[in-house]
Amino acid sequence: MRTADADILIVPGFTNSDDDHWQSRWEAKLPTARRVHLGDWHKPEKARWVDNLATAVASCTRPVILVGHSLGVVTIAHAAPLFPQGVVRGGFLVGLPDIEEHANIPEVERHFAPIPRDPLPFPSVLVASRTDPHCDYRRAEDIGYAWGAAVADAGDAGHINAASGHGPWPEGLMRFAGFLKALG
Repeated sequence: MRTADADILIVPGFTNSDDDHWQSRWEAKLPTARRVHLGDWHKPEKARWVDNLATAVASCTRPVILVGHSLGVVTIAHAAPLFPQGVVRGGFLVGLPDIEEHANIPEVERHFAPIPRDPLPFPSVLVASRTDPHCDYRRAEDIGYAWGAAVADAGDAGHINAASGHGPWPEGLMRFAGFLKALG
């Protein structure tokens, strides 16, 4: 699949993705990409975020590719059963936060627990770091496999955001291109 053939929905996490974040850079670079406005970025509400994502997906006119980071990944998992069948063609999921067990998670994110474990109804890849301060790699791997996602080991990459040096993140863009190609 080519980017021109899809609506690419950028789904940020808690506090949104600033201008240096790879999601913002991809949004600016990919002509069919747009950010989903989930609600208040600093006071996320699970029901509002899930509903806003489901509405954004339902309003698309082409196949949808979701690009989620952090709490956006959890939001995608919660919203997946609400998506019209067959509309979402894939999910590129990065930096899952362990909102259930990890001590380094803001209290406001814990309201999104539990993390759904049902298989996602679309092909997906979960990119996880071995040094993510918000989720142990083995937990990310277990949850990714429950979703039926391919798990991509990002190595020592922190939370895979601008703070961990992943502003441009060319390796991620290459992984994303490979993911799209595999979707056909």
